[in-house]
Amino acid sequence: MISAGELRNGVTMEYEGEIYSVLEFQHVKPGKGAAFVRTRLKNIKTGAVVEKTFRPTEKMSKAHIDRMDMQYLYNDGELYHFMNNETFDQIALNAEDVGDSLKFVKENENVKLLAHDGNVFGIEPPLFVELEITDTEPGFAGNTAQGATKPAIVETGASVQVPLFINQGEIIKIDTRTGEYLSRVNN
Repeated sequence: MISAGELRNGVTMEYEGEIYSVLEFQHVKPGKGAAFVRTRLKNIKTGAVVEKTFRPTEKMSKAHIDRMDMQYLYNDGELYHFMNNETFDQIALNAEDVGDSLKFVKENENVKLLAHDGNVFGIEPPLFVELEITDTEPGFAGNTAQGATKPAIVETGASVQVPLFINQGEIIKIDTRTGEYLSRVNN
């Protein structure tokens, strides 16, 4: 059990039958009345963000999230297949469970599956990936003083905004949290 006064960013807890992660917290001591804790919580299964207020002595269960290192094997059209690198056990997840978390992940790359009580609810891709540009307009140098960008399709099928000088066939580094172009990779 954890009290609301002990909440910190990143703590996962069970509240009203749902699992939440604390995004922000603020201890408030008004001049009049009792102190309280104002929080922004993210439902880790649905992704919804809610604001809740607690009394500092209010108790809730701390939720334990299992992070399993798995290798993304392939997608057969209906299911996404993953393999545990240590035990070689395989898990198949449907597209609803995966969402768009694999849009920058190639086959045979390692990811982390997030589970609570044995139920997988999310996937953490690597923070940065290197992918090849498969389709974009021809690049040209100059006229980039304003940081102009153009759309490009990477080998996983995802679309990324890249600088004008990037050409088809080049390999770029992408931040999977934001989907932003970071740099060109030298071969």
